[in-house]
Amino acid sequence: MRIRATVAAVSGALALSAFAVPAAHAAAAAPNVTFSNMKVNSGTAVTLGATSTAKVKATYTVTHPSTVSMTNILTGPVLYRGTSAQDADTQVVSDDPGTCTKVSSTTLNCSATITLPANELYNSDAGTWKTGGVAFDTKANTQKWQSDLGTIPVRRAAKLTADATPEPVKKGATLTITGKLTRADWQHGTYTAFGGQSVKLQFRKAGTSTYSTVKTLTTSSTGALKTTVTAGSDGYYRYSFAGVSTTSAVSAAGDYVDVQ
Repeated sequence: MRIRATVAAVSGALALSAFAVPAAHAAAAAPNVTFSNMKVNSGTAVTLGATSTAKVKATYTVTHPSTVSMTNILTGPVLYRGTSAQDADTQVVSDDPGTCTKVSSTTLNCSATITLPANELYNSDAGTWKTGGVAFDTKANTQKWQSDLGTIPVRRAAKLTADATPEPVKKGATLTITGKLTRADWQHGTYTAFGGQSVKLQFRKAGTSTYSTVKTLTTSSTGALKTTVTAGSDGYYRYSFAGVSTTSAVSAAGDYVDVQ
């Protein structure tokens, strides 16, 4: 039931499909339904790689007067950026109407899948999206949009590397740990440098399961990281990035160092 893909793909025009909602009929009333309990991706952030497509589940409740028949009314979740689900600049609606189960004469519990392809997003679309709902009366040709049902973070995936040299190393000698932080560039389908970010160098002693922070660094304009430490014992070094509102958290794979 996708109404409009993002502005990156269709410049705000309606992207109609078999379940698209046509313009509302001026003489008829909108469907008398109310959305609540909207939850997208179980409330967790949606993270998209440079070329990935996320299919996320949305669940919601629809209530209506007992006198209103739902036979001709389709419903679905909406993800959008802006002030209104209906007039959003960037808006994605589920590709198919929600599948609903009747709970009572006035309540339905529904679920639907929303598809978010990275190649239809601007990098500036990363951040907090709002959730809403849309109902379409197929007989009366009318629709109702409901905004501000919640929020969901949509983030660019990050990658991080770590390499400690030399290996092996003598105890008390200097180890150099290099790495690089990059993140998904949705508009170009690749990963690009993420500079100016705070990243922790961490160490896990061999035979243990917990990393501890050694020091904190800032990535260069090219996303590069480089620092030195004094080799003390066998173990794993890694860089760890906590993430920001637009970009996911990530930790590099630990690089094992044999200290002799």
